[in-house]
Amino acid sequence: MTLALQIKHAVEDALKNLFPEADIPASSITINLTKPEFKGDYTIVLFPFVKLLRQKPDALGTTIGNYLLERTQLFSGFDIVSGFLNMTVKDSYWVSFLLNEFNNTSYGEKPKQDKRIMVEYSSPNTNKPLHFGHMRNIFLGFAVSNVLHANGYQVVKGNLINDRGIHICKSMLAWERFAGGATPETANVKGDHLVGDYYVRFNDELNKQIAPHLDAVLNNRTVPDVLNDAEKAKLAPLMAKLDSADAEELKKTKSGIKDIFVANAELTKAAQEMLRKWEAGDAGVRELWQRMNGWVYEGFEGSYKRLGVSFDKMYYESDTYLLGKAIVEEGLQKGVLFKKEDGSVWIDLTDEGLDQKLLLRADGTSVYITQDLGTAKLKFNDFKLDQSVYVIADEQNYHMQVLKLILKKLGEPCADGIYHLSYGMVELPTGRMKSREGTVVDADDMMDEMIELSRKQTEEANKTEGFSAEELEKLYETIGMGALKFYLLRVDPKKKMVFDPKESIDLHGFTATFIQYSHARICSILQKIGVPLLPNSTTFQSFVLTEEITPAEKKVAIMLEQYPMILDAAAVELNPSIICNYTFQLAQEFNSFYDIHSILKAENEEKKQLRLMLAIMTAQIMRSAMQLLGIKLPERM
Repeated sequence: MTLALQIKHAVEDALKNLFPEADIPASSITINLTKPEFKGDYTIVLFPFVKLLRQKPDALGTTIGNYLLERTQLFSGFDIVSGFLNMTVKDSYWVSFLLNEFNNTSYGEKPKQDKRIMVEYSSPNTNKPLHFGHMRNIFLGFAVSNVLHANGYQVVKGNLINDRGIHICKSMLAWERFAGGATPETANVKGDHLVGDYYVRFNDELNKQIAPHLDAVLNNRTVPDVLNDAEKAKLAPLMAKLDSADAEELKKTKSGIKDIFVANAELTKAAQEMLRKWEAGDAGVRELWQRMNGWVYEGFEGSYKRLGVSFDKMYYESDTYLLGKAIVEEGLQKGVLFKKEDGSVWIDLTDEGLDQKLLLRADGTSVYITQDLGTAKLKFNDFKLDQSVYVIADEQNYHMQVLKLILKKLGEPCADGIYHLSYGMVELPTGRMKSREGTVVDADDMMDEMIELSRKQTEEANKTEGFSAEELEKLYETIGMGALKFYLLRVDPKKKMVFDPKESIDLHGFTATFIQYSHARICSILQKIGVPLLPNSTTFQSFVLTEEITPAEKKVAIMLEQYPMILDAAAVELNPSIICNYTFQLAQEFNSFYDIHSILKAENEEKKQLRLMLAIMTAQIMRSAMQLLGIKLPERM
């Protein structure tokens, strides 16, 4: 039980015994760390009780403070400041805490429980390589999985591969028409990159096809003969808006006109026909699909290995879309869904404040949400999940809202456990990335850049002495990848962010590099003294301090004791940034402590042991916390 929780229980007991006639809910008891400018360690907020008990704050604080001193073994004194009761914890508590926990590698973790949670993350498309935009998703999903596991949950790390659909057919069609039979081996290109190049090529060729028609409309105000009467009817009202003075309306109008020509382009129709053939089981299309997906999977495997992430269960849209179609058919039979005249299948969500949602196209091909219905049911049946966490960007908030609502209307038991971990998009200083336009930064390229930045920074600082070439390569990767992961995880997932590679690796900033250096500093201290990173319990014997614990020593001890609360909060909020902030602050506190106090030349043996335990436990918790984030801590830098 954490100290804050012990204090809360003690205050609850005090209020019940001192004021038995009052019904004071435990939820009204607030325990905070005492602000640095005041005396004390933990603060009890008195204001919620003052009015109810009709007592003055100072008198009430004195009564509660004396009770806690007399009835518990936690405190050595108290102070009252403007309605706040500041309690000072006995030095003996911190000595006992350190002796019990300083080398506990599972400190903060909770016992296993029955709750089963799947965290689904990454979910790439097989028409392109993993790109920088995937990284926040991947690191977030991996870290959340680890945090939940540390809190005792049975966690399954899932990955849904979007391996079919119109976007996949676009890459296939472009390769078929323009690649000349190129393979990853003949082109000397990683498989996922090769396929991604042809996804971009499709868009380039599509733009070429529609360019003359767009030019005719936008510049000459003439309607090309390539459109049928129905499409011309759609185009007419848009053309009437081309002389609008409103810049935003004009932008939307031009986009709408382009969409009409894209939909009617030969390449678009050819890709749609390829998708229809794929769903019909056409042997040639299926063979090409398997071959190109194989190239992509090999590429993904290499990227995931470099990223340091893994999965327990892989799902494939090519499997789950059929289950989704079956669910749609059941929904039609139940009357939950309906067909339009063209044969397309929809659900009407207007009563829920939404709109009508397409579930099957008129030609019988499925859409994204079709397979999502199937996957949701399959995951639940496979693992009897209590909760299914989807790590998906906030641009899909509407999609996830609709998915859960449809499953509820269909009476599927998996609906209640669906939770959308919605995160903000990440951009580079140059702006947002777009796959189809080839403006994305590939994940592999970003990893290379970060490792190169690490190399440059280390060499410029002349920190390479004493390392072999192999050790330096490992160090560069540890620093570079740590900087990348930490920077993307240090921001609350709900917030959008801009990634700055140089800022992410700043030794003196809010970075993994600062934490890694602090850990290496502790390792160096322990090595000089001759104490291992994780000594056994007999290394330190029980002792009584002959001097008070200093403020700097206590600040580190208090932070160490709070680690279980940090793990709990990160799990409850599904927010790894809580761990990032905590670990950075812990490193700061230790560095401040060590700048003031010597360990090797401590005033006496008891102080030396106390400070050694602080150092050992700080390093241990740093490793534990950063491991949850997928970040390695070097022993030398």
